[in-house]
Amino acid sequence: MFKKKIPLVEGDYYKTKEGYIVFTEQYLLRRGYCCKNGCKHCPYGYDPKTDRFVDK
Repeated sequence: MFKKKIPLVEGDYYKTKEGYIVFTEQYLLRRGYCCKNGCKHCPYGYDPKTDRFVDK
């Protein structure tokens, strides 16, 4: 099963000084689902320590 590819727009990500790409809440909401990877800006409230969704 392949997930639909979402084109990137301005504000979807930023790069850290180390060169990593960090997706923003804007992009994660447009994607429409939680990947359960513990994203820094996860709008879905996923907590990787407990493997549960918590209210924000």
